[in-house]
Amino acid sequence: MADKIKDLEKILKYSFKNISLLKKTLTHKSFDNINNNEKLEFLGDRVLGLVISQKLLEKFPDEKEGIIDKKFANLVNKKTCSSIGKKLNLKKFLFLGDSQKYNIGRSSDKIISDSLEAIVGGIFLDGGLKAARKFILSVWESYLVKSIITLIDSKTQLQEYSLKKFKQLPKYTFHKKTGPQHKPLFKTEVHLPNSKKASGTGSSKKKAQQNAADKLLKILKI
Repeated sequence: MADKIKDLEKILKYSFKNISLLKKTLTHKSFDNINNNEKLEFLGDRVLGLVISQKLLEKFPDEKEGIIDKKFANLVNKKTCSSIGKKLNLKKFLFLGDSQKYNIGRSSDKIISDSLEAIVGGIFLDGGLKAARKFILSVWESYLVKSIITLIDSKTQLQEYSLKKFKQLPKYTFHKKTGPQHKPLFKTEVHLPNSKKASGTGSSKKKAQQNAADKLLKILKI
């Protein structure tokens, strides 16, 4: 176990003073329903948001707020966090209960993403904001470089397509909100006139709409 922890610290390029804190960042609720990484993930999400938003303002001082917001959303979403977590090979170090251990393929992206955010929270508690910032900017470096390129977001792209083809805006229908109060999950459906529809989820109604629009664009091969 000690060797495994050292291997992870080498990957993270950070040595924990409190090893039990590092272990907690890797502990899924299926392994321990009480002492798991949920609260650390909650904290890490906020620390990540602070560091990335500050970096974007430094990097793009003349950019409009709306564009900064889109760059921010792309950098801190679950897809990006999962991608980074996979590059760090976090799956190898996770503590999972049997219910997830043998079915991780179905929910691995979320588990890995949550664990990465928990690690951010753990580093913040263990070494302070300076250490957390250093870690974040290191592992997010390539994604920050890519953020120089601003792409039209999916919702805008679908809107332009719908207005051009049907002379109408896409219609979004809110379905439901699930999950705990501090981490809600929204589900929204979008459809075009006389066309196909798609459902999307996200941590806000806005993100759920973006996710739904992205899925419909892929279905329509736009």
